[in-house]
Amino acid sequence: MDIACNNIFCLYPNSMQFMLLFSRQGKLRLQKWYVPLSDKEKKKITRELVQTVLARKPKMCSFLEWRDLKVVYKRYASLYFCCAVEVQDNELITLEIIHRYVELLDKYFGSVCELDIIFNFEKAYFILDEFLLGGEAQETSKKNVLKAIEQADLLQEAIIFLDW
Repeated sequence: MDIACNNIFCLYPNSMQFMLLFSRQGKLRLQKWYVPLSDKEKKKITRELVQTVLARKPKMCSFLEWRDLKVVYKRYASLYFCCAVEVQDNELITLEIIHRYVELLDKYFGSVCELDIIFNFEKAYFILDEFLLGGEAQETSKKNVLKAIEQADLLQEAIIFLDW
């Protein structure tokens, strides 16, 4: 790689460095990091990006260059889905990954809303983990992802039933 870089993001080349979901009020609802960072650095990045994205006008482009990364974001209802990828990565693919994740959440929750993420955050993380692995799309088929989630739900119900 010819790009000179002196921060942690260059040491761990992934497609996606992290994904953040936050509300219009700036409340963080979900965060997934694919690079090792301290809690202090994560908070700083989150605060900076949330302020930057929320300050942008709705008609502005959903892509921006930030530090040595590209930030791709999309607003769905009251939630912003924000991803950071390497500069050479395709923004449109990242936008499609965000959209696919929203489609998966919609299928699972039946028209997902912010409250679904708040009260069922473990399911939102599980769906994300079934879809993305290490910042890369591991399964592109919605049907296969939802099938894996359904099987995990059945297993969880069986375990709860046996414990009862």
